[in-house]
Amino acid sequence: MKKTLINVVLTITVFILYFLQVNFFSWFTIAGIKPNLFVIFILFIGLFGNRSMGIIYGAVCGLMLDLIIEQKVGINMIGLALIGMISIIFDKNFSKDSRMTIMLMVLSTTIIFEVVSYIINYMLYSINIEIFKFIEILIVEVMYNVIITIIIYPVIQRCGYYIENEYKGNRILTQYF
Repeated sequence: MKKTLINVVLTITVFILYFLQVNFFSWFTIAGIKPNLFVIFILFIGLFGNRSMGIIYGAVCGLMLDLIIEQKVGINMIGLALIGMISIIFDKNFSKDSRMTIMLMVLSTTIIFEVVSYIINYMLYSINIEIFKFIEILIVEVMYNVIITIIIYPVIQRCGYYIENEYKGNRILTQYF
């Protein structure tokens, strides 16, 4: 019952994030660049949920974004599913208690997502990539995502540990053996 309620709340959160990213942050752009809230969301689901949660939510959110926003299907789906896989690796190797570690995770996953999406755009759709424009977009989006993570980290940490207790239980010793 609790897991179903958690998934319903996470699904509602997806729609709230979609509204924020498409409508709210279009007013608060920096050099025309918006943050990517879904990278942060999928990272935290992968860190605090079970092994497959980050990948499933990443693929579904990416497909939703591709169908609604983008004209090319698959780019966000592949990128966000990859973020879900990377967050599983981060969960095994790094602590979620340190704000600095979380900021570095957000920084690295944002860079990975943008690089993967640009490579897929280049390979599949032969889109010319201007390196300086790409670096500008990358720097601004990374800083934007890190600032947002700093602001909302306490809330996400509290909710994340609740999700982790429900999905993973208290298996501290089994993590190391």
